[in-house]
Amino acid sequence: MKELDARDRDILGILSKEARIPMKALAARIGLSRSATTERVAMLEKSGVIRGYRADIGQMDQGLVSAFLMVTLARTPAIGVLDQLARHSEVRRVSSVSGQLDLIVEVEVPSIDRLNTLRDVIATHPSVDDLTTLIVLRRDIDRVE
Repeated sequence: MKELDARDRDILGILSKEARIPMKALAARIGLSRSATTERVAMLEKSGVIRGYRADIGQMDQGLVSAFLMVTLARTPAIGVLDQLARHSEVRRVSSVSGQLDLIVEVEVPSIDRLNTLRDVIATHPSVDDLTTLIVLRRDIDRVE
């Protein structure tokens, strides 16, 4: 593959933000003809620099924060913790797991402040020994069955 020049990098920069831009508009933005731009894009695809096009769907402006709370219990079973978790509508899923953790709690909250409040309520339960919070930055694969 030939080394990328400034126009190739311009194409990549535009396509990374606007993957569905019409070729005519892309050509106009980089200052080449449509056929020359089409050729360059085809070469970038053929060489593997462009591996595909996709829609990267975020939280769709709902303003929601998703997180996983990794909970270690002082002792099991801890029914009181499950009862407490069930009282919070932001708790989407609770999984009992093997290993060093006891529970993985998936939550969806309207803000980081609400996440902190919910986290504090759960962490102060007498049966909770440790709680680690992992905020979801994006979902790379999200299969709904």
